Amino acid sequence: MPIMGLIFLILIIDNYVIYFLIIFMTYKVTEEGNVSTVFLNGEIDMDVTEEAKEVILPLVDSGKEVHLNLKDVSYMDSSGISVLIESHQKALEKNTKVVVKEVSKSVLKVIMMAKLEQILNLE
Repeated sequence: MPIMGLIFLILIIDNYVIYFLIIFMTYKVTEEGNVSTVFLNGEIDMDVTEEAKEVILPLVDSGKEVHLNLKDVSYMDSSGISVLIESHQKALEKNTKVVVKEVSKSVLKVIMMAKLEQILNLE
């Protein structure tokens, strides 16, 4: 599974080396007919939005219908919301659509606060 926003930390405490691997977001893409589904996992914030766009926007540009599965996204900030909006707008230009599916509770809260449930295709 591709990894985005990877940080590797090494701490040395009392001559012990402790390694930490922090993953902000991972993703998996599946294809079925003319539909590409992007399963996102972790945190979608300003540290990973460029990488998220690099995954999602080429699929939209190809004219495919893109489903974004957000059930395993634990956190999304305004920059993550901008990825959803940009993907939606690009899909309209390409006469296709982006469907946001299985949205986690924490992400749905952010979408509702921004009143984007009226704009985005939510399932």
